[in-house]
Amino acid sequence: MENNELLFYNEYEQFYKMTEESKAFKNFCREAFGEDFSQDGFSDLNQVKRILDYVPPREDLHILDIGCGNGKMLGFLQQKTDAFIHGFDYSKNAINAAKNMFKNKAEFRADSIGEIDYPDESFDLIVSMDTMYFAPNQEDFVKQIMRWLKKGGVFFAAYQEGDVMPKTQNEKTTVLAEALDKCDIGYEVKDITRETFDLLKKKRGAALSHQKEFEEEGNNEWFELLMLQTECAKNDYDSFAKEMARYIYTVKKS
Repeated sequence: MENNELLFYNEYEQFYKMTEESKAFKNFCREAFGEDFSQDGFSDLNQVKRILDYVPPREDLHILDIGCGNGKMLGFLQQKTDAFIHGFDYSKNAINAAKNMFKNKAEFRADSIGEIDYPDESFDLIVSMDTMYFAPNQEDFVKQIMRWLKKGGVFFAAYQEGDVMPKTQNEKTTVLAEALDKCDIGYEVKDITRETFDLLKKKRGAALSHQKEFEEEGNNEWFELLMLQTECAKNDYDSFAKEMARYIYTVKKS
C-alpha cells in the first residue's frame, strides 16, 4: 500500500475496533440512524429498508454487500428475508467481527474491489452503500457486478457526491451513471439529497447529545470526526445542495 492508503486503512481498522467497544457510538447510531449498523456514512434505517423493495421474490436468496463492514446491515436483511448473506470488506477487523456475529447462512471475505471475484450468476441482489467510489475503474467493476448477478437480479447502489467524489451536474452525469451508460445498462435513479441533508442535521444533533459519553470513553477523536463529517449541515439546504448530492441507483438484470 501507498502511505496514504495505509493511513486510511489503519484508521478504518481502528474505527471497527471502536464500534465493537464503544457504547457511545452504538447509542449515537441508534439515535442518528434508527438502528446500529456501525454506520460510517449515511445509511439510516429508512435507506436500508428501501433495499427490501428490490429483493427478488425467490427461494434460496443470496445477497452480496460490497464493502459490508462488520455485516450488521446484512444481518438485518437476512432477518427480513432469510437470505444467505455474502459480504467483503478490506478491513480485517470488520470481517472478523462479521464472522463472529453471523455464522448461519453467511460468508464473509477480507478483500478489495478490483481484486475479489465470484462465480457468474451467484447473487439475487447486490448492494453497494457508498462503496462504488473505491473501484479502480467503475466501468470494469459495473461489468463485474452484472456478471455476478443472476438473471432478474438487482443491483442497488447508494451514491454520494461532494465528499469522496466531485459534484457533477446531476444524477445522469455521475461517474457511476456514466459507467452504466458506457456499458449500455439501463437504470432507475432517485435523488435523495434533501433527505440526506435532514439526516446530516440529525446525525450532528445525535453526536452532540452523546459528546460526554464519547469523552468519558476516551473516544473524543471519533466525536470530532462526526463533527467534521456534519459541518456542512450547518448551512441552509440550498447551499448544501450546490456542493453535495446523493442518489439511489437500481439496475435489474434482464
